[in-house]
Amino acid sequence: MRIAVVDGQGGGIGKVIVEKLKKELPDNVEIVALGTNSAATVSMLKAGADEGATGENAIIYNAAKADIIVGVIGIIVANAMMGELTPSIARAISESPAKKVLIPLNRCNIEVAGIGNESLPQLIDKAVALVKSFITDE
Repeated sequence: MRIAVVDGQGGGIGKVIVEKLKKELPDNVEIVALGTNSAATVSMLKAGADEGATGENAIIYNAAKADIIVGVIGIIVANAMMGELTPSIARAISESPAKKVLIPLNRCNIEVAGIGNESLPQLIDKAVALVKSFITDE
């Protein structure tokens, strides 16, 4: 099982996701940190990701190889993260056959109807629980 965590900017959200996934999932689950920049990738690697890759081509290549992709909802939006997430990255993630677990962070001019006022840590916990359910159900 290969889980890709995608993040940009400073990688803070990806770091928390990786830490929680490592704590909750079996050791045989591989977690790959995919950063739009090196700071994001390094942050996720320090959090315990098994491998890391940086940049547009690396994300496009690895999105196709992942079983599950985790990140904020902006990872499927062209030019999100202040332009770090290119249209090609958004398309590759969207078209990947992997299951996507997207955290509904209301940024990038996206408002998700039906989402309450849950904090970011609560949303990350829900995302991790969802990934864990996918793995234990298979």
